[in-house]
Order: sequence, then C-alpha cells, then structure tokens
Amino acid sequence: MKNAALQQFRQKIRADQTVLGLWVTLESPSITEMAVGLGLDWVVIDAEHGHLDWKEILEHIRAAVRSSTVVLVRLAELNGGMIKRTLDIGADGVVLPWMESAGQLKQAIAYAQYPPKGLRGIGGERATVWGQCLKEHTATADENVLVIPIIETVRGGQHLNEMLSVPGSEIFFFGPADYSASAGFKGEWEGPGVAQMILNGNKSIRSRGKHSGVLTTSAADLAARQQQGFRMLSIGMDAGLLIREMKSMLASAARDRKLTTEFVPQ
Repeated sequence: MKNAALQQFRQKIRADQTVLGLWVTLESPSITEMAVGLGLDWVVIDAEHGHLDWKEILEHIRAAVRSSTVVLVRLAELNGGMIKRTLDIGADGVVLPWMESAGQLKQAIAYAQYPPKGLRGIGGERATVWGQCLKEHTATADENVLVIPIIETVRGGQHLNEMLSVPGSEIFFFGPADYSASAGFKGEWEGPGVAQMILNGNKSIRSRGKHSGVLTTSAADLAARQQQGFRMLSIGMDAGLLIREMKSMLASAARDRKLTTEFVPQ
C-alpha cells in the first residue's frame, strides 16, 4: 500500500480536482507502467470480468511500486477472503461491483480494515513487507485504504442515500452498462432514463460532500463528465483504447472492419 500516493489522491479529489485513471483488463504489466509513466492518478485492475489471475494482478501492482499512481483491484463480488488477499499483496484499495445496500458497504469496509474496527486478518505478505513491518503497516492501513462501491443497478441507485451515510465511504463509481441492463436495456451503455438516474445519483453524492466516478468513452465524454461534476474519471479501458486507435488507423487506409463476436472480419 502506497500511503503517499493515496494521500495525494485524496488531496486532489477533496479539492474538487479531477483524478484521471485507466481501466486495465489485459495481462501485460507494461500497460500499468505506461499509465504510471504518463502520470495517471490511478489504475483499476479488473479481476471481475477479465481473465487475469493472481500472478498477473500482482505484476500490475508491482509495476506501480514507488509511484504516485494508486492501484485498485475490482473484484468479482463482495468476498472477505478476496478483499484480504488483494490488500495483502499490496493493492491500495478495492472496487466492488453490484453494491446495493448500506449493509453491503459496511461489510466491505469491515473486510478492508483491521480489528478492532474491522475483520481483516494480518498477513505476512507484501503489505506488511513479508511480516517485517507489522506495526508500521497496521498503524496506517485503515485510514488510507480505499473501498469504492460501484452503483450499477436500479436498486443500488434507490438505496444510494443510505450508502452515503456509511462511515469510511468517500467515492462511488457508476457502471452505466449494468445499470442499463437492470433497467431493462441490456447491451446499451445508457438506456432510456439511465443517464438521468446516474446524474441524479452524482448530484446526491456531491450534496453529501463525497465524490463519484465513471468510465468515459471519448475525449468529448470526458469533458462532459467533468462539467457534470464527476471527479474520478477513467480515460477508458486498455483494450478499448487500443481498438479505437487501431480502427482509426485502419480507416485512414480504407481498411476498417466491423468487429463481431466470431472474430471474423466483416
């Protein structure tokens, strides 16, 4: 856990500055190194939908060691064992999907904090410098660790105000695609009415002195989200950014093709 990077991240967002990051889904730790080299404030290593294993997640975390880039890991579910393991190998925090209640959020924060406040076990792994810095790490971990819920269902939006009252929650991320699916519009990024639901959620979050984030889909969308008051913004997903640039270059050579689920060029 990089306390200095976490403190810098919080200073920026509490000053109502935008913190920019990258959503990482591909295996190569070089991607995270590039994000660090470009001065991004954070990366999220996606262990929910992708195929990354623990070794690859660890390599991404190591790629940002001694940097000012906060490394978060999105887990597949609310699971105390996975939160413990993620933090033990040195992540700066966790991002948790499908959060729908204050009870779930309280449980997540408890899993990320040591007793007597929480339920996190003390391990002799990277976070404690393999057991050599138990006191130093445990003395500061609770106040620095980031636990970020993703609001990505209609039900989650309906219970957002309750979640905003949970101590230890500072930032809430929105997932437009799943939000749309839960509203009956699967396959759409922001189905009918969903964009307004997310904007209303962001307004509630800001009214409570907290902050929200979302993944942006273009430079224009990034500017719009900043204007709307979102402060934790992803410039995109690594695979999506790569495909976008490849398609742009192919289009310039009259060779652009439509992608299909069969991976057969059209």
